[in-house]
Amino acid sequence: MGHDHAHAAGRAEDRGRLRIALLVTGSVLVLEVVGGLLTGSLALLADAAHMATDAGAIVLALGASYLASRPAGVRSTFGYHRAEILAAAVNGLLLLVVCGYVGWAGVRRLADPSSVDAGPMVGFALVGLVANAISLAVLNRSETGSLNLRGAANEVLADLVGSVLAVIAGVVIWTTGWLYADPLASLVIAVLIAPRAVLLVRDSAAILLEIAPRDLDLDDVRRHLLGVPGVVDVHDLHAWTITSGMASLSAHVTVTDACLAERGVGPTLDELSHCVAAHFAVQHATFQVEPVSHRDHEDLGEVH
Repeated sequence: MGHDHAHAAGRAEDRGRLRIALLVTGSVLVLEVVGGLLTGSLALLADAAHMATDAGAIVLALGASYLASRPAGVRSTFGYHRAEILAAAVNGLLLLVVCGYVGWAGVRRLADPSSVDAGPMVGFALVGLVANAISLAVLNRSETGSLNLRGAANEVLADLVGSVLAVIAGVVIWTTGWLYADPLASLVIAVLIAPRAVLLVRDSAAILLEIAPRDLDLDDVRRHLLGVPGVVDVHDLHAWTITSGMASLSAHVTVTDACLAERGVGPTLDELSHCVAAHFAVQHATFQVEPVSHRDHEDLGEVH
């Protein structure tokens, strides 16, 4: 229960950070659209387009966080925690779409460079840079490890990089008149965003497919459980992630009849739960304790 309350409190703090980031992002979005149209800068418009997806991504992340905070129901027995993972996956896919569009527009502009009003472009980009730095600092203060928040933070980080590149491109054009700097900056933005988007989609898919957490070695879990007094076998061992920072585990554990007669099922379950909580920080674990005399009735499975 304490773990659940801490998880809920952390998510509530995350929502506060997301609201601040949304306010900053929305303000910069309007500013960069105006700046891009006034200066004719593709890099600035590319960053503004990405800011638009950021604003949508943060709204999506906020909505998912509120939905995830709803209590479990008769049918939604795990609650709505996976809403955050779905939001993270959608954010990753949106980032990939933005990368594709910015890359396409950048290649077209390379073939036919357009004039850019570099002075105002640098000014607008600098404002965006400062605002994105503030948003990123706010989001990175979170300690929940939320994939949902990570998706929003990745969006803001990509914006920060975009603003830096827009400033560099503007300075180059301002000082040298080399118009290719603008579309090249937009292409670099796309290249830098793509890997983070792929990683976000990959990590979201791993949770949705209920793949065991990367930092949880099931062979090591089995060895520790076999070290609990009276345990002779561990099978049907499964581990998955409900949402970021909330790993779950289940297993069938065979215990000697003598141990169960002496200690009872309750203390045995307590020791098994303490084992995975202490060694692997898994707070949500379900064990089916079986006496050795019941082994013939079990269809022993492999570790998945």
